Amino acid sequence: MVDDIGRDFRFDQTNAVQRRIRLLAGAQPMAWLFARVLHHLDGPVLRRSRGRRSLTSAFTGLPVVELTAIGARSGEPRTLPIIGVPDGDRIVLVASNYGQHRNPGWYFNLKANPRCSVGFRGQRYEMEAYEADGDERERLWELDVSVYPPRRHYARRAGERRIPVMVLQPRRQSPDHGET
Repeated sequence: MVDDIGRDFRFDQTNAVQRRIRLLAGAQPMAWLFARVLHHLDGPVLRRSRGRRSLTSAFTGLPVVELTAIGARSGEPRTLPIIGVPDGDRIVLVASNYGQHRNPGWYFNLKANPRCSVGFRGQRYEMEAYEADGDERERLWELDVSVYPPRRHYARRAGERRIPVMVLQPRRQSPDHGET
């Protein structure tokens, strides 16, 4: 299922241009720009390519997934591109919000409505979200930083806010083949 997401996305496995772009993303002016521009560009590219490509993935080698979650306040489906780091059959999402002092909206959506779906490379996966804590959170934080080192800069800029780490796991099938 999700573990077919594929290749190694670690920072040291990318080419020099992709590494440079990833490092630049940690600088405050670039983070500010990316926070306001990238998802507006990635969304249409993902839609046109039927979920197979994003600009962020092309330029950085980062694993971008298309998250669809139910809005915490609106109750309506919300879809956005986001970096999703594979961890076996799970996907790790880090709510860094580019180091801003508040959590991103998608975090509140997943907390209120954990059932979601993820698109990656033209496939959709039905998932269930939970917030990692303790040793699991620390391990997944380090996994994410191995893929996207600027997260450490974002954590410093976030100040007192502890950046949440969300885990998306495949929805389990019940014995009668209905979802649980």
